Amino acid sequence: MIMIIGVLALQGAFTEHVGMLARLGVPSREVRTKQDLAGLDGLIIPGGESTAVGKLASSGHSGYLLDELRMVAQEGLAIYGTCAGMVLLARDVLDGVEGQPRLAVMDITVRRNVFGRQIDSFLIPISIPALDMISETSEKGLPFPAVFIRAPRIEKAGEDVDTLAMLDDGTIVAARQDNTLVSSFHPELTDDTRFHEYFVAMVTGRV
Repeated sequence: MIMIIGVLALQGAFTEHVGMLARLGVPSREVRTKQDLAGLDGLIIPGGESTAVGKLASSGHSGYLLDELRMVAQEGLAIYGTCAGMVLLARDVLDGVEGQPRLAVMDITVRRNVFGRQIDSFLIPISIPALDMISETSEKGLPFPAVFIRAPRIEKAGEDVDTLAMLDDGTIVAARQDNTLVSSFHPELTDDTRFHEYFVAMVTGRV
């Protein structure tokens, strides 16, 4: 059976995720309506503008995709949200737009745009020990080049949430809860495929 991972393609940096999956030899499908979810083995929610994505996903034009996304997440579909995707998946959002449509399926509290404006974007190497589970021997222990662009951070994580990566000051920037994975940073904007490989391994049940 061929695995297919969907990439939510309503707004934001979805083409970069499609390209990263292609590098790994994983077929993908751009998701714009709830019909596009049929037969998927996993889903990536890319960075972008979380308010805009939420509104588009909850509109009739997308077939009220947001409700279907929430349902498949609750049913166990593996979902990875990066940056804005993290905001959409978080149960609680600080400094968010009142009434912003979200999935709210992961037990984390997120604060939006804590790393400054887009002009303040930066790359920093961070340690992500969980990536050693899918890495080649020569890659084990290597830091991951994390790109932050107007990124959120996790202020609080529930007891069932595993912290995967923190900055030196203790800020949580990547986490997992069961079938849900999030990161503040953008691995699709690097040449390092390991974070996407980790998600693919989640989809196939290897991690």
